[in-house]
Amino acid sequence: MKAIPKTQNSLVLRTDFADDSAWEPICAAIREPVREFRAYVYFLSDPEYEGLSAERLTTLVPKGSGQTFIVDRIALSFRHPILVVDLYDEPGRTFRVIPSEMWSIENNLSIANMEFHEFADNVDRDGIFRGFPES
Repeated sequence: MKAIPKTQNSLVLRTDFADDSAWEPICAAIREPVREFRAYVYFLSDPEYEGLSAERLTTLVPKGSGQTFIVDRIALSFRHPILVVDLYDEPGRTFRVIPSEMWSIENNLSIANMEFHEFADNVDRDGIFRGFPES
């Protein structure tokens, strides 16, 4: 499998190609601003990466990458919970996030304002990050 290219923004990697019609809506949901915030991401849809696991991903990304968002079969078929993979602090650690909360993870991890575990430790019972509780 070829190495994943280095990108300026966080990577959103498609790893399931069973339903082409599901890809664009999830990309649109990720692009959608939330108030004045948005996720700064690069979308990569290449059948070369079909079925790529989080563990294998850690061996293919450029050194110094912080996190990657994987759009897999679950993300494309079940209310879009996107897989977030840590590539920096605890390589291979994962959790899922709804598209409307991706901006929070991407923005805060990209500027080292927060750490991966702060999001991963705040998922719901089903392992999905839906935002921090309102104070």
